[in-house]
Amino acid sequence: MSNALTYSGVIGKDGFRRFESGQYLSELGWYRRLYSLSQAFEPGTYFFERMKRKMKLDKLVGERFKEKPSDCVIDSHALMLRGGYMKNVANGIYSQYMPLRRITKKIEDIIRDEMDKIGGQEVLFPVALPASLWDESGRYESVGSELLRFTDRNNARMVLGMTHEEAAVQLVRDYANSYTKYPFMIYQIQTKFRDEGRPRGGLIRVREFTMKDAYSFHTSQEDLEKYYQECYDAYNRIFARAGIPEVITVKSDSGMMGGSISHEYMLLTPVGEDSIAVCSECDYRANMEAAQSIVENKADDVLEELKKEYTPNIHTIEDICEFLHSPLEKSCKAVVYQKNATDEYVVIFVRGDLDINETKLTNLLGEAVHPAVITEECGLHAGFIGPVGLPENMTVLFDNSLKGATNLSCGANEENHHYVGLNIPRDVGEVEYNDLAKIVDGGICPQCGKHTIKISRGIEVGNIFQLGTKYTKSMGMTYLDKDGSTQTPIMGCYGIGVGRLAASVCEAHHDDYGPIWPMAIAPWQVHICAVRADDAEVKEKADALYEELQKRGVEVIYDDRAVSAGVMFSDADLLGIPLRVIVSPRNLKDGVIEISARDKSFSEKLNPADVADRIQEKIAELMQFDVE
Repeated sequence: MSNALTYSGVIGKDGFRRFESGQYLSELGWYRRLYSLSQAFEPGTYFFERMKRKMKLDKLVGERFKEKPSDCVIDSHALMLRGGYMKNVANGIYSQYMPLRRITKKIEDIIRDEMDKIGGQEVLFPVALPASLWDESGRYESVGSELLRFTDRNNARMVLGMTHEEAAVQLVRDYANSYTKYPFMIYQIQTKFRDEGRPRGGLIRVREFTMKDAYSFHTSQEDLEKYYQECYDAYNRIFARAGIPEVITVKSDSGMMGGSISHEYMLLTPVGEDSIAVCSECDYRANMEAAQSIVENKADDVLEELKKEYTPNIHTIEDICEFLHSPLEKSCKAVVYQKNATDEYVVIFVRGDLDINETKLTNLLGEAVHPAVITEECGLHAGFIGPVGLPENMTVLFDNSLKGATNLSCGANEENHHYVGLNIPRDVGEVEYNDLAKIVDGGICPQCGKHTIKISRGIEVGNIFQLGTKYTKSMGMTYLDKDGSTQTPIMGCYGIGVGRLAASVCEAHHDDYGPIWPMAIAPWQVHICAVRADDAEVKEKADALYEELQKRGVEVIYDDRAVSAGVMFSDADLLGIPLRVIVSPRNLKDGVIEISARDKSFSEKLNPADVADRIQEKIAELMQFDVE
C-alpha cells in the first residue's frame, strides 16, 4: 500500500473532509481512520477488499531454504533466492514471486508519488522499438552489443529498448511545437532489456529489468538546471522513503546517454561494482570514471641529458624502474589502444605509477577503443615504447601526470633499449596534456586540494543527466519561441532501477538469517507466528488478531502451519517482515502476546487486548523517514 493515498473521487463527503489531498497517512493512528473511512465504500469495492486480503504462509507460492546457492557472490542475491522472492529463468533474467512483487510495487508507488509531486506525467513507451528512431539519434550504430537488435517477420529492423530517450522525443515532438507548452516532464515505469555481457549479483546487474525513466523538456538551460535540482531533491526523498537514506550522490560520466552534467546515486557497500572517489575533508564525491586525477611533480634542480640505456629482456614498467633504480613516479609509461572503427593505434603516455581511465579516453576521442594488438608491421616495440622517435601514423596523447615531470625513464622505440633523462618539452616538443588517468587512493582532491581521496565501492541505484540538445537536435524536435524563431528544446533525463533498488535495500539491511525490510517497502507489515496452532487457545487468539489487524487495514501474513518453532522463525527471518507477533502456549500461559522487531531493536510482551493498538503505533513510527 502506498505511503500516501488520496481517494477524493471515491470516499464520501464526510469521510473526505478528514483528509487533505496528498496528505501522508503514515502518522500515528491513521489505520483507525482509514478503516473508518472504508465504511464509506460500497461493499465489494476493490479498495476495501484489498485491505482485507488474506495471506497465509502455507499458501504462499515459492520455497524457502537454508542452503546458500553456489553461484551467488553477494548476500542479497542469495537471500532473495533462499527466501522465495525470485527464480532464475535465464542468465540475468528472473521471475518474481509475490513477496518481491509487493516490494517492487511499493517502490513504484513511492516513485510515482514523488514524480507526480514535481509535475511528472506518467506515460508508457513500447519495449520493442523501430530501429529508425535509433537511426535518427545515431545510437543504432554507436551503441555496442548491449542493444539487442532484431528483424521482425516483415524484415523491419527493430530493437528492444534499453533506454527510451528516442521514444520520449518521438512522443512529444509534434505536440511541443510552441514555447507555451514548456516546461514539462514525462515518465514511465517499464520493462527494459540490456544485453549485459556479465550479469551478476541477482537483480544488481541483469539483462531484463524494470526501470523508472523520466524526461524533462525546457526552453533554457536555466530552466533545466532549476528542474534538475527539483529532481535531485525528489530522488533523495525516494531513497529515504525506501529505507536507504545513506545513499550519496556523486558526479558521474554520462556515457552513451550524452550530456554535460550528470550525477549518480550510490549506496556505498564493499560488494558494489562501481568505484567512487570520496574526499574525507570536503563534500567532493565522484565516480572513478569522472573523477579528475591531479598529481604534483617537482622539477629536479639539474636536468639530465637524454641517454639511451641497454635494457635486455625487460618489458614492464616495474621491472625497468627496478633495473634503473628509479621510482615509478619518475617514469613515462606507454599504454596502447586501437580505435574500434579503424584499428588506428592510440598511444597514451602516463606517469608510471598511474593507470589509464578508458572512459576518459573514449570521451576525449569521441569513439570506442580496445586494447591494442601490437604487430611487427605497426612500428611499435612492445615494452619499449616511448615518446621520442615514435612512428607518425598514430594518435599520441599525454596525460596531465607528466606535466612538469623531469628526468624520466621511458622506452626508446628500439628493442631492448630505454631512455633516461627524458624532459618532454625539450626532447619531444610542446604537447597537449589531458586528464586521462584514474584517480588513486590518497590522491589530491579536485575540490579542496588535499591528499584526502579515498576509493570506495558502491551500487548505483539511480542517475540524473542534463542531456542538453543531443536527442532533440538529432531527431529534429523544434518549437517556436515568443518571437516566432525556431528553437531546439533542452532535455533532462532521470532514471531509477526498481529491482536493483529492492536488491540494494536488501544488501544494506540484512543479517545472516535474511533481509530486514524497511516498513515502507516490506512485503507485509506484520508477520503472525502461531506457535503450536494445534493448541486451541493459540489458534483462537492468533485468528482473532489476524482478523482484527486486517479490519484495521494492516498488511499481515499469517503462519499457522504445523511446523516447529525453529522452522517457523527461520522462514520469518527470510521474509524479513518488520514486525513479528508470536502467539504461543508459553506466552498465553503468562497472559501475553509478544511483539518484536525483525532488526531486534525491541521486544515487548503485552496483554492481548492491547496488541492491535500497539502494532498500529509501531507501524506509524517505523513509516517515518528523514531526509538530510
